[in-house]
Amino acid sequence: MSQSRLQQDEDRRSCWVCFATEEDDRTAAWVRPCRCRGTTKWVHQTCLQRWVDEKQKGNSTVKVACPQCNTEYLILFPKLGPVVYVMDIIDRVIYKMCPFVAGGIFIGTVYWTMVTYGAVTVMQVLGHKEGLNVMEQADPLFLLIGLPTIPLMLILGKMVRWEDYVLRLWRKHSSKLPLINYLFPDEHSRLSRVPADTVTLTDPISATRVLCGALVMPTIATIVGKLMFGFVQSNFQRTLLGGIAFVAIKGVLKIYYKQQQYLRQANRIIRDYEEDTQETTNPIVESQVAHSVDPHLVDPHLVDPHQVDPLQE
Repeated sequence: MSQSRLQQDEDRRSCWVCFATEEDDRTAAWVRPCRCRGTTKWVHQTCLQRWVDEKQKGNSTVKVACPQCNTEYLILFPKLGPVVYVMDIIDRVIYKMCPFVAGGIFIGTVYWTMVTYGAVTVMQVLGHKEGLNVMEQADPLFLLIGLPTIPLMLILGKMVRWEDYVLRLWRKHSSKLPLINYLFPDEHSRLSRVPADTVTLTDPISATRVLCGALVMPTIATIVGKLMFGFVQSNFQRTLLGGIAFVAIKGVLKIYYKQQQYLRQANRIIRDYEEDTQETTNPIVESQVAHSVDPHLVDPHLVDPHQVDPLQE
């Protein structure tokens, strides 16, 4: 008796999407797409199609499975005509090839930008006419390989933090050098403690800062070379001396700045807690609180009769 009732419950169709039964719509098409039993065995074909559309979100190649038993639905499509079949294959090939094509276009754009920057840098360092003559006489393959390495080498050179190594050697061996002690007699006597080396000597390398500094370096070297070494006739030598001078001056200033920050950390102190200053209330706040009290809310029995208001006198 109980088995027959269970069999009747399983045979009784009820859609698990819209919860409608056979009595509600006798013309609807039913399907049992998975291994589920009981109330989740049957579902309307149209309801399941809408549910599959929501899961696929326009991509018919996405596989859909039952949310209860995880059985993958067997979805069949009508046969395509030869024209539509070819177009479908072409569409899939284009879909798979587009990321590679976009990556190639991006790499090509970066490469030719580096080539152009390298050519401009050569003309800037050697001079416009001399730079053009050098590139015209050079092998084209050498230019295609050598010009892009110019910005790459500038960026790699910018990432070398030589000031850190000099500063470490300064802090480690400066006390042993008599010349340093003569020039800076109070350098080590001012250290009240040695700060813990918990942070790096420099800030984290910023990609934008390194990129901008490296690409602007030839222009700065040219300007510094003209200002400091204008007597040099060769454009290349003048620019090279200007770049070396700029890097050296900037490095010395950076070392000095970092050392002063190190001394500032070494000589910091922590003050005592002053209890009186913390517990003392502000007289202005007290006066504002006193004037904000409503006299009608004061209990007359709590007022001292001997206390006289100075304003009444």
